[in-house]
Amino acid sequence: MYTRRLVLTSLLGLLGTTALPASGLAAADRKVPLPGRKPAPGAAPKLPPRPPAIVILDPGHGGRDPGAIGVTGTEEKDVTLSICLGIRQMLAGHPDIKVFLTRDRDSYIPLPSRVAFAHEKNADLFISIHADAAPNRAARGLSAYTRADKATDDFARRLADRENRVDAVYGFDAGATDRQTAAILIDLARRHGHNASLAAKRRIVTGVGNRVLLLENPMRAANFAVLRSPALPSVLIETGFLSNPQDEKILRSPKSRAELARYLADQIAPVAVDLREA
Repeated sequence: MYTRRLVLTSLLGLLGTTALPASGLAAADRKVPLPGRKPAPGAAPKLPPRPPAIVILDPGHGGRDPGAIGVTGTEEKDVTLSICLGIRQMLAGHPDIKVFLTRDRDSYIPLPSRVAFAHEKNADLFISIHADAAPNRAARGLSAYTRADKATDDFARRLADRENRVDAVYGFDAGATDRQTAAILIDLARRHGHNASLAAKRRIVTGVGNRVLLLENPMRAANFAVLRSPALPSVLIETGFLSNPQDEKILRSPKSRAELARYLADQIAPVAVDLREA
C-alpha cells in the first residue's frame, strides 16, 4: 500500500507542482518559528492511529446478467453475492479492515465501474468472487487467478474469454507528465501490484486448501478484465463451477456458502493487513 501511494503521490507531484511566487518566499523568510513544546521526560511520542486496510469484494455478475446457471437453475449472481455478504459479515468486527462491496444487491455493474470503485476507495486489495461454468463439465473445486497477458493454460484462457465483456484497462492517466518519468513510475506500480497479487493468491489458496476441494492446479493466471488495474493487488476466486452437479449442490447450500465465506475471510484478513503495512 505504501509503495502504491508513493507512486501516486509522485505522479500528482509531477502534474501539479508550481513555483512559489517571490513575494511568498520573502514572506516565509520573515516568519519567526515558534518554539515547540518539549515532550515530558520519558514520554514516548504519540503516533497517529493507522488507517484500516481497505478490501473491495466484487460479487460477479448481477441484475440482467445472471452469470453461469447450474443444471438445477442456480444462478451465479446469487451465489457470489451471498458469499461476499458472508465475508463482509465475518470481517465486520476486525479493527484493522474496512470492507466495501461493488454491489450489495441484485444489480448490474459494468466491469470498468467495479475497478473504478476500488480506486475511488483507495483499495489495498480487490477480490472478485465467481462460480462460473467451466470449459470442462468434470472440472470442480476452488481456484484463484491473477492477471497475465498470456494465460497459464487453455482452461484459464477460456474462462477469461467467457467472463470478459468489456475491454477496459484502468490505471494511471499519465498524459500530462513527461513520458520517461511516468513510464518508470507506472512500471514500479505494475511490478508491486503484480507481486502482491501473486502473494495474495498463493496465501488464499494455500489457506483454504486444507478445508475445501481445490481444482487441479488451483493457482492460475489469465487476462480477466477486472484484474487489469496495474497498481491494485487483485485476485479472482472461482469458488467452484456451477457446470458441475457436485459443485452446484455445494454452492446452492446456504450453510456451505457461509462456511466458504468464513474460510475465505480467515485468509483475506491477514493478506489485507500485510498489504497495508507494505
